[in-house]
Amino acid sequence: MTDLRLDFGLYRYDNTRPLFDGRVRFDGVDATLHTADIVSDLFERMVRGREFAVAELGLTFYLRTLDLPDPPFVALPVFPNRQFRHSAIYVNARSGIQAPRDLIGKTIGEFATYGHDAGVVAKGMLSDEYGVRPEQSRWVIGGFDWPMEWFDFVPRLHPPEVDVRQAPAGKALGSMLESGEIDAFISADPPRGIREDSPEVAQLFPDYVSVEREYYRRTGIRPIMHAVVVRRDLLAEHPGLAERLYRGFVDAKEMAMADYRRGRIFNHMGDAGMVPWFSALYDENRRLFGEDWWPYGIEKNRLSVEAFLRWHFEQGLSRRLMTVEEIFVPELLGT
Repeated sequence: MTDLRLDFGLYRYDNTRPLFDGRVRFDGVDATLHTADIVSDLFERMVRGREFAVAELGLTFYLRTLDLPDPPFVALPVFPNRQFRHSAIYVNARSGIQAPRDLIGKTIGEFATYGHDAGVVAKGMLSDEYGVRPEQSRWVIGGFDWPMEWFDFVPRLHPPEVDVRQAPAGKALGSMLESGEIDAFISADPPRGIREDSPEVAQLFPDYVSVEREYYRRTGIRPIMHAVVVRRDLLAEHPGLAERLYRGFVDAKEMAMADYRRGRIFNHMGDAGMVPWFSALYDENRRLFGEDWWPYGIEKNRLSVEAFLRWHFEQGLSRRLMTVEEIFVPELLGT
């Protein structure tokens, strides 16, 4: 039987690299893998043009498509990108913001759209942990180091009680933060001022690693940013395809994990050879998260997915509170 030819839109991570380099293949699938310099470009190509059969998609962008009259995609419980987001909140050093509740009444920038994945998680954490709600601040949407229009390939949503506007023409949020035109900034990527150690900007949680580790120990939530989605029409035409795709992604992730374990024998003096104390960090993460510290499947991730779904609804980005069972491929609900 001829393999099914499919185009994939994926970013190159350690957990997808075995697919790109051919060490892992999807059973019965002739896969052509595409990537991009900026992962959100893949999102736009998938949502706007249905360019891929299978693609990585930010979780909020996927959830917004479920409110369309005929939702085009369904998710596999594959999570190539996940990140704690205490570290994604930046502040102007002269803004007077010393603690989370100091964000109340302030003007906060957000990258690319109101409610990008990092923003959903950061706002959810701020609300749960510190009682800081989005409607208590003003929001400005734009690019982080260069001017950018609000993403227009998904609905632009925000509750009417939340003050949201576009950044002024020609302005980037990173430079606005540094100049004090905005007081704080939530972004998946650090702005130039942080990367270049500007004295005008700082992180809301300077010791964010300790804060995030404590948050995980206490809540069990390990935030998910992106999932992998498949066109619904394709799955209807090819029974069993979802399981084969899922197995391939799991095999690629397990190969990446095996590379880390093998690297430990040689103190990770391979790809991580220029990172001091990488093996110590690896060991610390393994003690915290366990041997499978980047799990796929539903049950090992249920708590984190449910948190994201709740935050998404509470922030006015979903019409109703969705359940874990309705956002993933039915054939994989037992994973």
